[in-house]
Amino acid sequence: MLLWNTSESAAGLTETQAVAAEVQADLQQLKPNVLLESLREWSPGLLAFAYRLIIAILIILIGMKLASWLRNFLKRTFTRLDMDLSLSKFLISLINAAVYLVFLFMALEKIGVPSASIITLLGSATLAIGLSLQGSLANFAGGILILLMRPFTVGDYIISQGMEGTVHSIGLVYTKLITADNKAITVPNGSLSNAAVTNVTAREKRRVDLRIGISYTSDLKKAKEILQQLFSQHSLMIQEDGVSVFVDELGASAVYLGARGWAKTGDYWTVRCDLTEAVKEEFDEAGIEISAGRMDVYVKN
Repeated sequence: MLLWNTSESAAGLTETQAVAAEVQADLQQLKPNVLLESLREWSPGLLAFAYRLIIAILIILIGMKLASWLRNFLKRTFTRLDMDLSLSKFLISLINAAVYLVFLFMALEKIGVPSASIITLLGSATLAIGLSLQGSLANFAGGILILLMRPFTVGDYIISQGMEGTVHSIGLVYTKLITADNKAITVPNGSLSNAAVTNVTAREKRRVDLRIGISYTSDLKKAKEILQQLFSQHSLMIQEDGVSVFVDELGASAVYLGARGWAKTGDYWTVRCDLTEAVKEEFDEAGIEISAGRMDVYVKN
């Protein structure tokens, strides 16, 4: 009886081991099958995504090629138009960034990223940056207007808002002036674009005006002759434009004479200083009294 039970237990154990081995073999066969089935299910989506990814990469490459061609074309065009270097660089960079952005949107949309979400994100970021940089953006816009409209260029002598000097550089945000005593003034472009600007050196020639007051007892005709002679004989005056000498005003204590002539813009200050000194010397020699604003009081009995 004991021997039978032992044999029966051994037989049951053997049968259990056989079933376990069979189940394990089935599991080993099942794993590859499951993976293959999963791959078969995923393969259309993976192939479609790979196709879209390749198309997106091609779109970006085409955009880079187009941006490079457009950049070179704009450089040649702006050079022929003699556009300011700062403005041309800015416009090229702006157009280049816009081209890249358009092709990037196309590529992202191709792989399934909604472009509306990207535009919303960029719009929010742009609004936040704009609110935090209002003053700088106003100066930036002013710089664009100055570079486009060209009310003055580098090397011009300008006067604006109580400041004056030679334009050293025009940036996109600030303009730098160098004063006559070699001081550097940095002026925001926003204020320059919204203010009246006098460009002293914009023209090739400039009128030289002198206004001198002489006493009522001085020889008026002699004074006018001296002024006419001094203006006409100065070597830097443009004689073909003529000289004008006239009585400008009969003041309370002086007769004011005016004299006008033309000189090249670069010679203006030389001519004006020479004539001012010469007038004083010639009037003193001729006995013509330059009025110093004095008042003579006569007492009548």
